[in-house]
Amino acid sequence: MERKKNPKVDLSKNSGLYFSIGLALILFISWQAIEWKTYDKDLYGYEALSVDEEDDEEIPITEQLKTPPPPLPPPVAPEIIEVVEDEDEVEETVIESTETNEEEIVEIVEVEEEFEEVDVPFAVIEDVPIFPGCEKVDKSQRRDCFQEQMNKHIRKNFRYPEIAQEMGIQGRVYVNFIIAKDGQITNIRMRGPDKNLEKEAQRIISKLPSMTPGKQRGRPVRVPFSIPIVFRLQ
Repeated sequence: MERKKNPKVDLSKNSGLYFSIGLALILFISWQAIEWKTYDKDLYGYEALSVDEEDDEEIPITEQLKTPPPPLPPPVAPEIIEVVEDEDEVEETVIESTETNEEEIVEIVEVEEEFEEVDVPFAVIEDVPIFPGCEKVDKSQRRDCFQEQMNKHIRKNFRYPEIAQEMGIQGRVYVNFIIAKDGQITNIRMRGPDKNLEKEAQRIISKLPSMTPGKQRGRPVRVPFSIPIVFRLQ
């Protein structure tokens, strides 16, 4: 009678597992064998040093030697400066003292005040020009005397231009002139309705006599003056 195998005790069933475990163990053991290292005790041995407490050597106390200071460096020889004589003569500048002694006489130079040359109008000048014939008139009345003598001069020398009469030209000519610092009549200018009338007005003013110049602050100055001359047909 043939024996029946018990499936629970069948070893061939788990043979693969057992083989894997055995192979793993063999590999592990082989790896450990390869990595295992041994050391020679003679090469890495050590000796214990015994210290004898009784062999205490006395260490002598040595005095600290005083080292002498380093020698001083030798003195540096001074540079020899060679004086070169300059053949060129140097001109010395002498600065004189500006202080004056009490005994010295200081000369005071009077500086004349510069007077700016300006034209002073007849209406505001301090001393009006003196027309000939007004010398003996009081200073406060010389302005009126000047106007009166000027009108007399114009009436005396007035002549109506014939060509202006024939053309019936009439009007007012404004004349401006300057009484110079020497009393002469200069810079005569006219403005009127006709050249013939202007020419006649210029002739009348040019006949004015030389006058005593006007003064401002005691100095002769130029005095502008203006007057109208009327040309009227009868």
